[in-house]
Amino acid sequence: MSFRFLAAIYTGDRKPNSRDTVCMSTMTYQGLDVLYSRQQIAERVAEMGAQITRDLNGEKLVMVGVLKGAAFFLVDLSRSIQADATFDFVAVSSYGQGQRSSGAVKVIKDLDQPIEGKNVLIVEDILDTGLTLAYLRKLFLQQHPKSLRIATLLDKPSRRIEKIDADYVGFSIPNLFVIGYGMDYAERYRNLPDICIMAPGQTA
Repeated sequence: MSFRFLAAIYTGDRKPNSRDTVCMSTMTYQGLDVLYSRQQIAERVAEMGAQITRDLNGEKLVMVGVLKGAAFFLVDLSRSIQADATFDFVAVSSYGQGQRSSGAVKVIKDLDQPIEGKNVLIVEDILDTGLTLAYLRKLFLQQHPKSLRIATLLDKPSRRIEKIDADYVGFSIPNLFVIGYGMDYAERYRNLPDICIMAPGQTA
């Protein structure tokens, strides 16, 4: 089975800081269909960083990366944000070793530093069911940050279970299983420079 998608473009019915995938591309990488190339990712992340910089208006920021998938995104996004920023990380589990989420969120690693009174940006690789981010948002709000926002590289609105939206969205995509740029299948493919599509049953 082959999925082919063109570059994302802006559409009028979405938020101004998100993009929708609407067309098709013939690009492949290591036999996998490329959904977003490294160049498209870099350009969109730079745009997101500029928007976050404007919204901060000179204030400090704590960027909280959700391990492991958001590691690449957090690093690249941070370099596009012109602000005094520090990092922290959380690790949660909901996928196990396959393509389906278990639906149960478990915190494996909590924050190292308190976030009370600080501007916090949760940085996630993909927002799909919303279970993980809804859980983290509730958890972090209990610490009374000055502000709490969410940046996600990919958004799958059709998969949403919890009512939650990100403040900053890189690309909005249909219900596809994607790998690369930090995202994995059973811990593989995180180091791919592009975001690629894994077809059902495919192990590459």
